[in-house]
Amino acid sequence: MSTLDHKIDFAVVLSVRNANPNGDPLNGNRPRQNYDGLGEISDVCIKRKIRNRLQDMGESILVQSDEKRNDAHRSIKDRVDANENVQEHAKGKKANKDLYAEAACQSWIDVRSFGQVFAFSGTDVSVGIRGPVSIHTAVSLDRIDISSMQITKSVNSVTTAKDPDKKGSDTMGMKHRVDFGVYVFYGSINTQLAEKTGFTYEDAEKIRESLRTLFENDTSSARPDGSMEVHQLYWWEHSSKMGQYSSAKVHRSLQIELKPDVAEAKSYDDYDYIVVPLEGLAVQEYEGL
Repeated sequence: MSTLDHKIDFAVVLSVRNANPNGDPLNGNRPRQNYDGLGEISDVCIKRKIRNRLQDMGESILVQSDEKRNDAHRSIKDRVDANENVQEHAKGKKANKDLYAEAACQSWIDVRSFGQVFAFSGTDVSVGIRGPVSIHTAVSLDRIDISSMQITKSVNSVTTAKDPDKKGSDTMGMKHRVDFGVYVFYGSINTQLAEKTGFTYEDAEKIRESLRTLFENDTSSARPDGSMEVHQLYWWEHSSKMGQYSSAKVHRSLQIELKPDVAEAKSYDDYDYIVVPLEGLAVQEYEGL
């Protein structure tokens, strides 16, 4: 496998219907919105889903969510401590930041993709790794409408020996959802950082497949199956390490506008999707799963 030797840019168009794509814990877990009323999905949330998809594909992941854990380690530190290749360069006379970082990148695809900070007690090495894959926050094309409903929890969570048949009082809560919205997020893969982490073109293809299938095996109460869908993945592969164009110009070449005869978008098809050609740079389009 060869290290990635040309810059890559990408864009993903997805839709949300009656789901909470990314709740804001500082706002009662309501779907995220900016001050203009546009919906947002954080880059951290998107990277979590990419990691989950890579893990489903059999890749080794350092930052695993607890419900998808496929090993006995309950924390990142435990997972790092159990890796002999990494620990060989962590302590004593053999402590070496460069070899430590190299071993970590070889061990976990999310480290060599997104980077990671390794600063744990009990080791003589503190390392910060910058990854080549950068992801923007997803933003909706139009303002989103959020619906909220009050829900009731009527389940006995705790019983006591004194009165085992006593039923606990009901508790109230709120559940929020986005009625409908089309979101877009952008990203790029930097070759200079790919050289440092050992990120390969084969890794880029795995990232591409994880983006295309982003919401597979991602079911939850807030995101029922089919409520979130990737419609289109746009993938630009430059012919050089630096790229023929800046990422900003490439991302702007994707122009999405509401169709003239549509007053308010109710579906993905209510928009026109146009990629303005850039000389010498072709775009590959992939449909979501």
